[in-house]
Amino acid sequence: MGSHLTHDGIEIVAQLPPLHPGEVLREEFMTPLGLSAGKIAKACRVPRNRVERIAREEIGITGDTAIRLAHVLGTTPEFWMNLQSSFEIATARLNVGTEIDDLDELNLAAA
Repeated sequence: MGSHLTHDGIEIVAQLPPLHPGEVLREEFMTPLGLSAGKIAKACRVPRNRVERIAREEIGITGDTAIRLAHVLGTTPEFWMNLQSSFEIATARLNVGTEIDDLDELNLAAA
């Protein structure tokens, strides 16, 4: 998930923050297509502040919003939900850190 840089022969891994679906909405749709949050919200029939908060990366994408964005922007609901899921997993991995290594694995074959 990080990019690899070298400095004096030493490899440095730069950790990029997880990609929020709001960044994709903003950078791939709103900015290049000149779409405002209000215009998208009106087309989706949702409150303007929902789209604004997603674009500001304050809230995530719900199933309902994914279906609406997909319809009005010509994508699929899975596109938006996959972005959201990937963001949540990447964020959780950063938050959990090495604690995950200390968890015991259950022996399901013995159950």
